[in-house]
Amino acid sequence: MFDNVCKFLAESFSADFATWLLGEPITLTELSPSELSLEPIRADALILLQSDEVVLHLEFQTVPKADIPFRMSDYRLRVYRRFPHKRMRQVVIYLKPSDSELIYKTEFVLENSLHRFEVIRLWEQPTEVFFNFPGLLPFAVLSQTEDKTRTLEEAAQVIEALNDTRIRSNVAASAAVLAGLVLNKDVIKRILRSNIMRESVIYQDILQQGLEQGIEQKAQEIAIKMINKGIDIETIVDVTGLTIEQVQQLQAKTLANQAE
Repeated sequence: MFDNVCKFLAESFSADFATWLLGEPITLTELSPSELSLEPIRADALILLQSDEVVLHLEFQTVPKADIPFRMSDYRLRVYRRFPHKRMRQVVIYLKPSDSELIYKTEFVLENSLHRFEVIRLWEQPTEVFFNFPGLLPFAVLSQTEDKTRTLEEAAQVIEALNDTRIRSNVAASAAVLAGLVLNKDVIKRILRSNIMRESVIYQDILQQGLEQGIEQKAQEIAIKMINKGIDIETIVDVTGLTIEQVQQLQAKTLANQAE
């Protein structure tokens, strides 16, 4: 969910991100990983944006991962192969504090090869930076602030003043999701009015995800009941819409529970 929100913000407000990270208010367009290789690395947090002269590679992370340095190096070479004359800025943005040393890793080393990239730890960033542009407002609550509730309240006031209804709705919904990393939902609901967010594509996406998860959970419950009654896998698949692999996993889990 957090990855999707960050990707949405970076792509929808690319000029805001370009001003923040590149120092230039240029509009960037999405660059698909598939354009760089027939076998792109699977990375849900991966965001590639480009202009005629520059490629901005962003990776938003809530949890540090050991393969990030390699991934940054790999994509730098892929971009160079496809666009040898474009400069590139690569930034890993950590959303929440961690005790892991991985959040300080800024290079990939392999024998005689060395590749460096940048890291931004949001909780170390000045809060005022994120109040300069609508697309950055949702990150304010994750910044270097001692009072996160007050910061979200101030961000909500700025969001309320946005003239464009669609932008206001999308920014509010994004702020609500990201605030969930540091504040409880009751505080967020009190500060950010849900009626503002209802028309947001992010809000609708969250609702759809919840609906899909609810449907699958119900299908699994039905499948378990059918397994307990000894009904064959093919029939369970046909009735529930689950895959054979999913039903087999449920069957194995059910048998394991019965054996305990």
